[in-house]
Amino acid sequence: MSKNQHKVLVVGKLPASAMALFEAREDVDATVVLDVADDNLGKLMRDASGMTLRGAKISADMIRGAEKLKVISRLGVGYDNVDIPAMNERGAALTVVGEANAVNVAELTLCLMLEATKQAVQHDRAIRADNWAYRLTSHMTEVWQKKVLIVGFGRVGTRVAARCRAFEMDVLVCDPYIDQKRIEDTGCTPVADFRSVLPEIDYLTLHTPLTPETQHMISRDELRRMKRSAILINCARGRIVDEPALIEALKGGVIRAAGLDVMGKEPPEPDNPLFKLDNVLMTPHMGGASREAVERGGLVCAQNVLDAIDGRLNPDYVINKEVLKRG
Repeated sequence: MSKNQHKVLVVGKLPASAMALFEAREDVDATVVLDVADDNLGKLMRDASGMTLRGAKISADMIRGAEKLKVISRLGVGYDNVDIPAMNERGAALTVVGEANAVNVAELTLCLMLEATKQAVQHDRAIRADNWAYRLTSHMTEVWQKKVLIVGFGRVGTRVAARCRAFEMDVLVCDPYIDQKRIEDTGCTPVADFRSVLPEIDYLTLHTPLTPETQHMISRDELRRMKRSAILINCARGRIVDEPALIEALKGGVIRAAGLDVMGKEPPEPDNPLFKLDNVLMTPHMGGASREAVERGGLVCAQNVLDAIDGRLNPDYVINKEVLKRG
């Protein structure tokens, strides 16, 4: 690698269209890394200018050892697997892909909501087992005119709200960090304290980042405030929900069901108690995994790295914007 080239680590695979952006640059040497062990990544990062990242965890020590690092570009919108204080200390940007996967996360949210309501999996199993009479014992309900509470009204939450309104649901929204008129303008009802309305809602769906404030935001107390017929949907981050408390609530009939695209530990242990419950539907953290979302996200992810190298990052994609002021 020549002196003026920039080493880029592609941690996990990117679509061919995204790799083509790197290949078109004579000053960029992009290497795909599949061994995500801390010692291997830490060693490779020492002379890297940038890296794209999926689920691997990047510690403060790894960042401090990467003296040339300008950017870590997440293929997604979550960023709890990167030590932000260390990124700030290094003066390196942490970027995400913005709206690239928002449509699919919103669609998956509705998929889990409808499945938990219509119980399609149970019906499919019954008919395959020659149990046509199951239809007479079904607990299928409707989403029409039901009340849904959306916590978080960003890229995904706004799209979930639009889709819920299309199903003629009564949509409540809690997001204290935005102008509440934005919520009203979409035909939704703003809620100042989400806990105050838990006893009246039929669905609770979470669309916030994982922060110290939101970790275990849904715990035993919140679950016990909800209706026994209520359904919880989580397509955000697993640790926003206290998983042992959720398991207890699902086992005890405290709430009716849950739809989860994320879990407290990923991948989960084979003996996770959730696997034994019929009133939970799980998908393997695939909110951003539609073919279209991966393609869109890959292009943004790669471009963020190149923009950081060129000194022209789009601030809309930067999480730790304070590093931009040092430019």
